[in-house]
Amino acid sequence: MLMGMRGARHRFMPNRLVFPGGRVDPTDHKAPFATDLPAETRALLERTAPPRLAQGLALAAARELEEETGLSLGAPPELDGLHYLCRAVTPPSQHMRFNARFLVVDAERVTGTLAGSGELEELRWYDMDEAMAFDLAGITRDVVRNLQAFLAMDEAARRARTAIPINRFNRWGME
Repeated sequence: MLMGMRGARHRFMPNRLVFPGGRVDPTDHKAPFATDLPAETRALLERTAPPRLAQGLALAAARELEEETGLSLGAPPELDGLHYLCRAVTPPSQHMRFNARFLVVDAERVTGTLAGSGELEELRWYDMDEAMAFDLAGITRDVVRNLQAFLAMDEAARRARTAIPINRFNRWGME
């Protein structure tokens, strides 16, 4: 898994091992792409997001991957390898909030040289057991568990998913 440590000066989750990512920028809705999302990924995203946002989420994932890690899904990005893994939404009562959708792609689909932007320290590929040995935030630990379950599925089972796990208020359900 590609992960990095958030620096001590970050307001949100400082000194925690996290996945690369970030918010959807307005330009993500209009960015060019070489290949479309797999139909099943698009359908899962569109259960809770309008089509334009679903596409923007995928393009934001590709952009953030390149900005934070130096790795690319192509130029323009090839989105046909992205899978929607899970979603996490923090409770309204928390000061720092997020509404994150976690997308995954096989490492063989990325190109480039791993070179962080400085946003994440110790950026590298972590073995799942190694990452789980860190003091991970609860949500990060849960995302890793979701990834383990996803990777245990065969391709047909992955494509047949009709819902994805969502963590709201520290309770998992399906969306």
